[in-house]
Formats: sequence, C-alpha cells, structure tokens
Amino acid sequence: MGESKKILNFCTLFDSNYFTRGLALYYSLEKKCPDFHIYIFAFDQRAYDLLKGMELNKATIISLKEFEDEELLEIKQTRSIAEYCWTCTSSTILYILEKYNVESCTYLDADLFFYSSPKPIFEEMGNQSILITEHRYSPQYNKQLKAGKYCVQFITIKHNDQGLTALRWWRARCIEWCYARYEDGKFGDQLYLEDWTERFQGVHVLQHLGGGLAAWNIQQYAFEKTNDKITGTEISTGRKFDAIFYHFHYLKFYTNGKIELGRRTLTENVLNVFYRPHIKFLEELKERISENDNSFDPHGTSVKPTGWKTPILYIYRKIYGIYNIFDKFDFLR
Repeated sequence: MGESKKILNFCTLFDSNYFTRGLALYYSLEKKCPDFHIYIFAFDQRAYDLLKGMELNKATIISLKEFEDEELLEIKQTRSIAEYCWTCTSSTILYILEKYNVESCTYLDADLFFYSSPKPIFEEMGNQSILITEHRYSPQYNKQLKAGKYCVQFITIKHNDQGLTALRWWRARCIEWCYARYEDGKFGDQLYLEDWTERFQGVHVLQHLGGGLAAWNIQQYAFEKTNDKITGTEISTGRKFDAIFYHFHYLKFYTNGKIELGRRTLTENVLNVFYRPHIKFLEELKERISENDNSFDPHGTSVKPTGWKTPILYIYRKIYGIYNIFDKFDFLR
C-alpha cells in the first residue's frame, strides 16, 4: 500500500456580510489543494445555516455557540465586529488544535484566494513550529510602524510545545487588548507578532514571494497568466515565482453599482490577472447563493460614502493614479 497523503488543516472565520469571500476561499483551496480540510467559524447564524446546507465536503462548520468561551464572551461587547474577529483569530487556531488534535492548523483570512497549491509554503517551513508572513510593503506604501512588519493573513501553528506557547501568549494578549487603533506599540492582533522571531523558538518567516501577494506589495511584480497558472516576476531582480495566494484586502461593493479596490496603484496587468476574474467569480457566487436565499447581500454591500471630503479625495486619488473605483458591470466586461 502507498503512503497516505498528508492533510493540510486550515481554519478561517467570517459572517454573512463576507460570505462570498469566504466561499471563494474554500473553492480555491478545493481546486488547488486536494488534500486539505478547513474549519470554518461562522460568525453569525445566517452564515452557519447557509454553510451547513451546502455540500462543502472538506469543511467543518463551527458556530459561535460551540466556539465562544467565557473569556471571549466577557470582552465581546467591548469590541466592534471587526475587532472581535481579530480578537478571536488566535482562539480559532487553539480551538482546532485542542478539540480536533490535528498536527498543525493554518489560519487564513477569509479574503484570501489561492492560485496554486500552498504545499511549497509548508515544504519551506520544514520542521519549524510556527510560520508567519511579512507584508513585504512596496516602499511607497510602507506602514510597518503602525500596521506591522507581519500580516495576520496566513499563520501556521504546530501542535507542539513551541507552537502552543506562542499561540496561548497571543490569545492572552488579544483578550487583554485588541482594537482598530494604534496604541502603545499595539494595533489589533497584528503588532503582537513583531518580536516573535526573538520571543519564541521555532518561528519561520515565509520567503516564497507567491505567498502574501496584496495591494500593498503588488507594485514590485509583473505577472503572466498561462492557462490556469500565474507566474510572477520580481521587477528589481528578475526572480520568477508561482503565485500561491492573493489577499483581496479592501475590496468593497457599493449600493450604487461601484466597486472599490483600495488606495494603492494597481496596474492593468494586476487588474486583469487578479481582480477582474476574482470579482466575476464573487458575482457568480452571489447569484448562486441568492437563488436559495435572497433575503441578504452575501457581498456585504455598503452605502457609498458621501460628504464634503469626497470631492477632495476624488481629486487626490485622480492626481496620484489611485482612484480604484469602478463601475462593477463595466469592470467585468
């Protein structure tokens, strides 16, 4: 008999306002990483009911009632929805390691999307106990002082003493303080990672350029898409790599039919390779979901912000080439 394949265990969290993003993450893993299982923490009842009704064969759906403990419930009302999600990140990993006794668990932000197998990331990690990823900011968008060197987007923790020591320390810190503001060297759950390579043993920082692509670093690369494969080139060195996952941070849908992609320069190359296909897929998922339940918007569509600052912001963005607001239907043509 051949050797059994190793299952990669992931976890993520999202509510019904982020439903299409979270579902897209699942399907991208299903397509690119056949040997995986993902534990999805449904952060509201609607998301839980919908997910339980779907045939997601490689997912375990976990409700807030199952997940939340006394420590989390005690501070829940002191945090915004986003802050509470950040507070819970470390706790979701710990919950999976302890309840399901898996060898390791990797937390994924729900707005990630995979373009090739993540197995090279785990091969690079090797025998280390913890894997974290850098923002790898483009120089013009460096927010390391306030947002941190590392990004809570893809974090692997092994079920051993080194992994659990760091994870339990992180959970305790997030329960103490986790807010959407910079204060005394802290910001959300993220700045707690800043000294992990010195504070804890067994920490590996991802070197593969294909993991952690995002609007804050994408200016450093050019891409080619051949069939279903995306190859990137680091412009400064000519170094080539396969795109593994992209972080679609700050992708917003508005009730006036507009979409926003953030305030950073995005070339036509990047729009064509990543954003247009992804938004088209999200729209397809929305239609599929709405066929079964049209009582809510699975994109979490927002009302377009208005106010006296809007014209100034418009002019500023136009001047600097960062007016990444598009008509959704024109953008998808």
